Amino acid sequence: MIKLENVSKKFRYNEILDHVNCEFDDGSIYLIRGKNGTGKTVLLKLLCGLSKPTEGKVTFYDQDHKAYKPYIGTIIETPIFWKDMTGMECLSFLASIRKIIDKETILDSLKRVGLYDAKDMSTRKYSLGMRQRLAIAQAVMENPDVLLFDEPTNSLDDDGVDIFRKIVLEEKEKGKTIVIVSHNIEDLQDLADYTLLLKNRNLVEA
Repeated sequence: MIKLENVSKKFRYNEILDHVNCEFDDGSIYLIRGKNGTGKTVLLKLLCGLSKPTEGKVTFYDQDHKAYKPYIGTIIETPIFWKDMTGMECLSFLASIRKIIDKETILDSLKRVGLYDAKDMSTRKYSLGMRQRLAIAQAVMENPDVLLFDEPTNSLDDDGVDIFRKIVLEEKEKGKTIVIVSHNIEDLQDLADYTLLLKNRNLVEA
């Protein structure tokens, strides 16, 4: 379970979030929507530990970010990869940080997103949609307990959206906690167990 307790976030005099209280349970998909500038990406950064609350706390199974961050898979904002590396090389480099998965697991992740045949192609030659697929592969490849997706269907064609939907449902069946921020709610609305609206600096049920 992820829990936000009285979480507020300010940047100088600009208050983005104001005493947010929310719980995200295992085995559930949460879709968060809201207008541009309401703080959706800020919220995800707080959840994955890239940013700290001005007030309040975020915990994972009663552990703080420092203890739990390695178990989170994320896509935050526009994915960027090393242009002189192949898709396989990019994922292998990222996997070398924790050293918990092997080459076959990386290849399986590439197959899941439909990039196996492009694994030896430089990411410089990848389209925006292919880079988005690669980002999805890196998010899920280490089998994290929590998945946080920021506009995951951006630049994806219809096949890519279908692939993402399939992966999300597969991960849910494994008991993962999945939080998706998206303005393309028509692509994902039917996947959500819970839909939340970020409005007036707080999260409410939509």
